[in-house]
Amino acid sequence: MNPILLAIIIVTVIGLIGAVILVAASIVMYVPVDERVEKITEVLPGANCGACGCAGCADYAKCVVEDGVPVNKCVPGGAAAAQAVAAIMGVEAGASTPMKAVVRCSGTCDKTSKKYEFEGIHSCQSVKGLYGGDGACAFGCLGYGDCVQACAFDAIHVSDLGVALVDRAKCTGCGACAAVCPNTIIEIVPEHKRKPVILCQNQDKGGQTRKVCTAGCIGCGKCAKACPKGAITVENNLAHIDQSLCVGCQLCVKECPVGVIHIPAQM
Repeated sequence: MNPILLAIIIVTVIGLIGAVILVAASIVMYVPVDERVEKITEVLPGANCGACGCAGCADYAKCVVEDGVPVNKCVPGGAAAAQAVAAIMGVEAGASTPMKAVVRCSGTCDKTSKKYEFEGIHSCQSVKGLYGGDGACAFGCLGYGDCVQACAFDAIHVSDLGVALVDRAKCTGCGACAAVCPNTIIEIVPEHKRKPVILCQNQDKGGQTRKVCTAGCIGCGKCAKACPKGAITVENNLAHIDQSLCVGCQLCVKECPVGVIHIPAQM
C-alpha cells in the first residue's frame, strides 16, 4: 500500500477514535447549567469588580441561583440590575442604596507640597515604596493615577491640582479605585445629597498637619461638638463621620475651621 495513503488512513482513524472519546466524555461529564445563570449574567454590567463579594459577574449569577445570594448585591448595576435579576428569579428586588467613591484628601498643589521630585514608574504604588511617597503629607493623595487605571467606568481622574477627583455621574461605587489606593484615602459611601464627609486622612497632631497641608484636619473637635446626633468622633487626631447616624444637618461643615468637611453631591 502507498505509504502516504496508509499515513492518511492511520491519522483519520486516530482522529475518529479521539472524536468518539471526546463525545463520550462530554456526555458522561456533562453538568446541567441552570439557564437563569446565563440570563442573570447577561443583565449584569460585566464590570467583574468583585463589589458583590463574588469573583465576577458570572460567579455572582451562579451564587444568586444556587446559593440564594441577594439579588441586589451588584453595586455598579444599582437598582436597574437588581430589578432585572429579581425578575429572572421571581423575587422582590429589595432596597438598593447607590454607592459612590469619595477621595478623602483636600491636599491640592496650592495647599501642600512635595518632599522630592520622583523619577520612576508613574504609579502610586511605586512612589509609595520610596520613603512613603513624595508628598509632604504622608497620608494624602499621591496623584499618580493607579485609581484611574483601575476604574472600568472612566469615573475618576487626577486633576491638574494633583488630587484624584470622582465624576459622580459615572461612578458606580464598585470599589476598584479604593482597592488599589496605597494610602487608602478612597472611601465608598452611600450616595446622599446632604450628608458630609471628612476630606482628609492625616492622623498627625494639628500643628504638624498644618505644616504639611493647609487643608488638613487638625482634630480640634469643633465638628463633634456641633453635631446634635453624636455622629462625629475624633480619633488619632482625625474626625470621623458615622454615616448611619448623620442626618445631614451640615452644622459640622459650618464649624470646621479648615474647611475640610464637604458635601460630595455639591463638589
